[in-house]
Amino acid sequence: MVDLWSCLGFGDPDQPGVEAPEPLGSLGNLAGSLHAWRLPSTGRWLGLTIGQVDREFPLELIAAVGEAATLPDVR
Repeated sequence: MVDLWSCLGFGDPDQPGVEAPEPLGSLGNLAGSLHAWRLPSTGRWLGLTIGQVDREFPLELIAAVGEAATLPDVR
């Protein structure tokens, strides 16, 4: 699981306001965490999360794919 808040720099006081690589930056504005899996031999990761743009909008299931180098260590 990836903590998206720390990807946005909120979890590290030494790096406030650091821009996260996409799609992690956009996902961090919609959800707090991401379930992610590295895809072997592709150099990419697949992630799933549930988020919403605003409390008045419905929750959405969001899938994303990104470059493996942009993903912090997955636990």
